[in-house]
Amino acid sequence: MGRSQLQGSSVCLDMTRIFVAGATGVLGRHTLPLLLDAGHEVIGVARTAQKRTWLERQGARPVLLDVFDRDAVRRAVDGAEVIINLTTAVPRSILTILMPRSWREMARVRRQVSANLADAALAAGAVRRMIQESFAPIYVDGGDAWLDESSPVRPERYNRSTLDAEAQAERVSRSGRTGVVLRFALLYGPDDAGTTQMFESVRRGMFPLPGRPEGYSSWVSHADAARAIVAALDLPAGVYNVVEDQPMRRVELAAGMARLLGARPPRFAPAWTARFAGSVVRQLSRSERISNRKLRSAADWSPRYRSTLDGLSAIVGQGTSARMAS
Repeated sequence: MGRSQLQGSSVCLDMTRIFVAGATGVLGRHTLPLLLDAGHEVIGVARTAQKRTWLERQGARPVLLDVFDRDAVRRAVDGAEVIINLTTAVPRSILTILMPRSWREMARVRRQVSANLADAALAAGAVRRMIQESFAPIYVDGGDAWLDESSPVRPERYNRSTLDAEAQAERVSRSGRTGVVLRFALLYGPDDAGTTQMFESVRRGMFPLPGRPEGYSSWVSHADAARAIVAALDLPAGVYNVVEDQPMRRVELAAGMARLLGARPPRFAPAWTARFAGSVVRQLSRSERISNRKLRSAADWSPRYRSTLDGLSAIVGQGTSARMAS
């Protein structure tokens, strides 16, 4: 495959037959048009007739598939050259996100679906690359230090399955093919329920994320994440953080969001509450200043938004999530 050209709107890659699991999810909906615009043949997984129709309208070839059915997955992947696994089951609200039991389906997806797709990749002669979605904020608390892919990871109990999914891409690499893991930071974007709820919470005077105000959180927009997925078509095997250039301290992000909304700076929950609020809150309370240097060095990719506040400012300018929060 030729080297990706992702600076701006053009994408120049050799045509490839790509199987996308999670094609109708949040990241899939942003990634699919980029792949199709680049001239690739895309086979997208649909689980309902409505989603099948959406994929057809985009120009993809839909396949109705139960991704938990190992044999059906193997048949569906036959003939593909690249597998992209974006299948997730993320809880839909800030409240449910903070409940560990809400992540049980996500754990099942990461363990079973990624294994099914890796098995299919190893069984299919044409598949030469598997790209696996993962989660960047699993590193240990780094304080003010930069964290990269070599930094120690310590997922909490609710998301230990993250490493199970990553292991499947590594298994593909050990076979002599290419397994790429993309560790996405916290995601946001226009017309996104989680982003809308963040704006609503700040407008009401409370910053919704746990952790010390001076600690760092790392984010990336849906659009920039999608461009990283396309870049991964040409990456060497390995793990890559997909994050913005400038992670922000929570207090800076909270104050900046308040300015965008014309509201007062929001309050923070006391830091000590994280010790008693469960594994999800403990995970999100860490200070993680995550670096994207490895990805930027390996691919012609850079985030359109250097910081989360830049991206949220663009959303306010579009009048989407911010309007819904008013």
